[in-house]
Amino acid sequence: MGNSALKAHLETAQKTGVFQLTGKGLTEFPEDLQKLTSNLRTIDLSNNKIELLPPLIGKFSFLKSLALNNNKLNALPEELCKLKKLETLHLNGNHLRQLPVAFGQLSALKTLSLSGNQLRTVPTQLCGLRHLDVVDLSKNQIQNVPDSVGELQAIELNLNQNQISQISVQISHCPRLKVLRLEENCLELSMLPQSILSDSQISLLAVEGNLFEIKKLRELEGYDK
Repeated sequence: MGNSALKAHLETAQKTGVFQLTGKGLTEFPEDLQKLTSNLRTIDLSNNKIELLPPLIGKFSFLKSLALNNNKLNALPEELCKLKKLETLHLNGNHLRQLPVAFGQLSALKTLSLSGNQLRTVPTQLCGLRHLDVVDLSKNQIQNVPDSVGELQAIELNLNQNQISQISVQISHCPRLKVLRLEENCLELSMLPQSILSDSQISLLAVEGNLFEIKKLRELEGYDK
């Protein structure tokens, strides 16, 4: 993509607050964007080949939405955590194994999509986020759901297509969790905490494609609740 094309995109972004450049084979985050750190509310660089997100991402202090789906990111810079106004973060289809230590500082975050990465556990950093609505961790390599999950404030948690065989009973303590998706995992019925059924806020539990028959679940005490 030529410089003139990029320049046109930058001019549009300056007026609209939106910079969208998807599917252009970009291998790096456009440095020229730093001229717009106070203008941009939305950045979408999905379907490119970006391997690194530079520290300058932390300067976009008015950014509300960031999408980098289907790139080649292996890690995220700590500077990302400075984005205090960020509400939506889409990072599906990358190579992420973990989140930055300070990720819990993204205090405005409502929607987080990390489907199709290489996470092995539910990141504890998510538990500090008070405004989370939807967390998508499907298609990762998560094997267990730890005790810290009880602090998660999300309304919907998607863990479909992982390798989960253990879930902490603390999940039934999530104060706002209404939708829990656990389809296509490695769960035995005995590993599903009964308190999810009898003593939680969860109203939709999706567990098709595990190591038990759904009709067995219906026989469990608390299912009717």
